[in-house]
Amino acid sequence: MSEHAILSLSFILLAGIVCQWLAWRVKYPAIIFLLAAGIMAGPVMDWLEPDELFGDLLFPFVSLAVAVILFEGSLTLKLQNIPGLERVIRNLITIGAFISWMGTALATRFLLDFSWNVSFLFGALMVVTGPTVITPLLRTVRPKENVAHILQWEGILIDPLGAILAVLVFEFILAGGVEGGFAAGLFVFGKMVLIGVLFGAVSGYCFAFLLKKYWIPQYLQNFAALALVCTVFAVSNLFEAESGLLSVTVLGIWLANTKGLELEDILDFKESLSILLISMLFIILAARMDLSAFHDLGWPAVAVFGVIQFVIRPVSVHLCALGSKLTMKERHLLSWIAPRGIVAAAISALFAIKLETAGYPFAAAMVPLTFMVIIGTVLLQSMTAGPLARFLNVAEPEPNGFLIVGANRLAQIIALELQKNGIRTFLTDQNWSSVTEARLKGLSAYWGNPVSEHAERNINLIGIGHLLAVSPQIELNALAAHYYRLEFAPEHIFTIRNSEPTAGKAEAKTEFKYGGRTVFGDSLNYQDLSRMLEQGAEMKTTLLTEEFSFEDYLAQTDEERVPLFAIDTGNQVQVFTAEADFQPKAGWKIMSLAEVVPIEA
Repeated sequence: MSEHAILSLSFILLAGIVCQWLAWRVKYPAIIFLLAAGIMAGPVMDWLEPDELFGDLLFPFVSLAVAVILFEGSLTLKLQNIPGLERVIRNLITIGAFISWMGTALATRFLLDFSWNVSFLFGALMVVTGPTVITPLLRTVRPKENVAHILQWEGILIDPLGAILAVLVFEFILAGGVEGGFAAGLFVFGKMVLIGVLFGAVSGYCFAFLLKKYWIPQYLQNFAALALVCTVFAVSNLFEAESGLLSVTVLGIWLANTKGLELEDILDFKESLSILLISMLFIILAARMDLSAFHDLGWPAVAVFGVIQFVIRPVSVHLCALGSKLTMKERHLLSWIAPRGIVAAAISALFAIKLETAGYPFAAAMVPLTFMVIIGTVLLQSMTAGPLARFLNVAEPEPNGFLIVGANRLAQIIALELQKNGIRTFLTDQNWSSVTEARLKGLSAYWGNPVSEHAERNINLIGIGHLLAVSPQIELNALAAHYYRLEFAPEHIFTIRNSEPTAGKAEAKTEFKYGGRTVFGDSLNYQDLSRMLEQGAEMKTTLLTEEFSFEDYLAQTDEERVPLFAIDTGNQVQVFTAEADFQPKAGWKIMSLAEVVPIEA
């Protein structure tokens, strides 16, 4: 038995990473592949049986996992990101939630002929979206900031509020309806909100105090944060059932908006943990489904999904956005994106069991109906939201640009040539005269320390996907590479040498950890390129053809050429390094620093 359990758990982890990798390769949300893997392993092949594998620990595990995921998402919710959007977010989690609840309940009642009790409970479950589905979708779609911030805030805040609403409806049903449950429901709601906010705020204040006083060593901070989240969630639920999700959400928001806290390591750890938990949860819950139940629901269930997607969400968004600064195109995209996630799946399964035991008809049908909406919204929106965002012109440009540390002459001519080829650049330097000169040339530039808190708030990284550190200060270059390692992929962080290359122990002793990839090769440094500029070298872009290959380009002797960048046929920039793993082909452009070689007499 233990060997079977180990094999099943190993399969879940292996399937999770395969699905995540596949999603990364094809640029679709991983949830599609995770659900497919769970369905194949569970109801189709009968390899995975989560109830048998986890037993009574299944739903406690799911609950704790959802709490950790919500906390990780709430750590990214900074109030400074939503100026002017507060009212829209508030409306979406109040008025919008009410519209979604009532509309879904009515559609379920009249299209599927469910009882009123079960219809209202299902409507409450469909209020939630959640970071488990919103965050991966945003990575793929990359909508403009306004839309992204609203969806992120709505998804994280609506999860605990939707869970509370579902619990209230559930308690209302068990209490016998209006006669026995209305006053009790209001009392329970008040207790949930009070305990959730109180526990979250107090624990957030205490943890922030401990971090600021350095009473928790750095290597224990991730462990401490995880232990705190699980404890706050459990204790809050002990005082009032289902208040724990609100507590961990408030805890995360409190920490995210406390000044002076360094949360990068905790965020990095929690993001990795969330990916692991999301992968496991969707495979496990999908494996519990009964495919025959989908057939039993029939076309009326598809009609309910259609009402939720094409009627309720658009009406909700457009009403909640009245009077806001959102453009009509942004409102259209918001109206399209509202995928349901793991909270709806987990709570529906739990309540269905309890209601079925209590003798309520149609309760068991809530689970397949919930998964039908989850699968339908995720599949439809993940495949269409990206093209729709681009069609409406509310998608961020491809992150192909460069944040360049340094605004010196070398940085300026690199930025100008990149811009000529349609690549966005943004320079940053602490030298005011260099920044002013760059701006006069039409370049975007920031005056200040690129690793400061002020820079974090004021440097616009839309369309930026690379870091290029070419300042004459070796320490600043290395510090910038280290600081932005969570913003950019490691293979997209480049720094220039500032001294002659050395070998042996001297090289090892002076090399910076997380210092980025050495740009333009190991034999060139900042001084070499600056000297070439002083001697009249210029930046040039050369197009390769079938008749003029990269080898022909390198073989020319009339100029001394230093290839710096290559732009492929998809307008993706490749940077020449010592370990460059690309081969320029016909149709590519080569950007180089070229210096005329004097002809000997």
